[in-house]
Amino acid sequence: MQSVEYTIAEDTDNVRGGLLRRRFAVPPQNADTEYEDESDFPYGIKTVPYNHDFTKWKPPGGNCFTEYIEGDDPYIITKALKHRSDAAARTRREHIRNAMKHAWNGYKTHAFGKDEVFPQGGGGQNNWGGMGTTLVDALDTLWLMDMKDEFWEGRDWVRDSLNNDINRYVSVFETTIRSLGGLLSAYDLSGDKAFLDKADDLGSRLFEAFDTASGIPNGQVNLHTGDSRDASWTAGKALIAEFGTLQVEFRYLAAATGKSHYAEKSEHVFEIIKQMNAPKGLYPVYVQNTQKTPSFSGNHVTFGAMGDSVYEYMLKIWLQGGKKENMYREMWDKSIQGLHDELLLFSNPNGLTYIAEKYKGKLDHKMDHLACFMGGALALGAYTDPQGLESERAQRDLKSAKALAYTCYQMYARSKTGIAPEYVRFGNDNDYNVGHAHYYILRPETVETLFILNVLTGDPIYREWGWEIFQSIEKYCKTKIAYGHLTDVDQQELEPENRMESFFLAETMKYLYLLQDPDTDIDILNKHVFNTEAHPLRIFKGSRR
Repeated sequence: MQSVEYTIAEDTDNVRGGLLRRRFAVPPQNADTEYEDESDFPYGIKTVPYNHDFTKWKPPGGNCFTEYIEGDDPYIITKALKHRSDAAARTRREHIRNAMKHAWNGYKTHAFGKDEVFPQGGGGQNNWGGMGTTLVDALDTLWLMDMKDEFWEGRDWVRDSLNNDINRYVSVFETTIRSLGGLLSAYDLSGDKAFLDKADDLGSRLFEAFDTASGIPNGQVNLHTGDSRDASWTAGKALIAEFGTLQVEFRYLAAATGKSHYAEKSEHVFEIIKQMNAPKGLYPVYVQNTQKTPSFSGNHVTFGAMGDSVYEYMLKIWLQGGKKENMYREMWDKSIQGLHDELLLFSNPNGLTYIAEKYKGKLDHKMDHLACFMGGALALGAYTDPQGLESERAQRDLKSAKALAYTCYQMYARSKTGIAPEYVRFGNDNDYNVGHAHYYILRPETVETLFILNVLTGDPIYREWGWEIFQSIEKYCKTKIAYGHLTDVDQQELEPENRMESFFLAETMKYLYLLQDPDTDIDILNKHVFNTEAHPLRIFKGSRR
């Protein structure tokens, strides 16, 4: 594959200067424009008053909106319908912004500078290495919600107090997507060099993990000594979703700093992945990483935990590079064909579309909440398909995307709290059962898909489903300090747990907000690519050399 020299696309909308500030609770000047509504969309789209009482929310239950079950377009989407949806969304985003304020203020009061806040007891913990993970992960969410005072307060901490020289092993994957990605996105949005300086320092320390015989980075690195290793729980094996989900960040860092080795070594990992030539593009999650030539270890294939984001980055690296590096798109298309041939199935009795796993050559009808990102990824792949959106392949992928979105919405709607469990297992007479995974850890993947589908299709149903999900989170996960996990999504009387992952502010809150923000400057088709932690970065302008 030819190497590519990149520059970051210019900030033509002057987002960095803050001139395009959101007008919260104030409709745009043309809000009263009248459109003749010829849509047959039957569901009411309601604005939300500023004093809306979330304690009165009652999840509506599942098996509704069944006309969407197969991924069809049941209604005409008109300008008038979009206008009504936008007006309602502007009132809803205020409540999501208030939720972010609540969580941020709890973090600031009880755990500022620590990795996580305890949402029940107060105080915090440094479980990710002590690098202010929640703060760094949340920076771009603050910016996009126009919480600029809080953003600059976070910048001051990053500039004056963030220390990456930590004598302990950290996860290369988690630290890259959360901390490095958060710093780079904050830099991309604001232009403040303090973020880039810290990102370069962190990136250079993480990059020590790439010095292996195989070229595949180890899973853990000591940020002080540079020593690296794979995690003990993987028995010395590398995880494909970890080493295949570093490239968007390191390529951006290379473009921003001019240090090309960040891109070259991280891109080489994908060349290795391609050379391993997994059947039908479906990659086993474990890779033996101790020899010069890596090999697959076992045959567990999944679009959920440990496999998911390598597929996501096939598409997103291609998009980040301006759709010029065909190897990544070809890998994506091969894997998606394999998905349709091997793993995309339909439940009994209602025909919900789901993605199974494969283990020892046999199908395992388990679908993780994590796999719900594929609805959005498939839709984005369809809208950018080199064969065109109207091609048979793109239309197949878009239909699958919409059908998966409905399934993932049902995983929320069918629980008593209106919140989805960690995974479900398909195969009983009511489509699926929850089994032993009753818990919810504030995951974002379903609302990520709803955001992408709303942007691309304009169908307001995705905002309606997202608003249901937010109301359930607000009612069942909110504490006096922040938000917490649920131990059982079918128990309405349980208190939230004393844990809030940083990705709740980085991803879940961001996607919920962007879903209801018709005025955002984020442009997923032409300007931005999100890393797997929901950190938006501008795409490249590239010239081959």
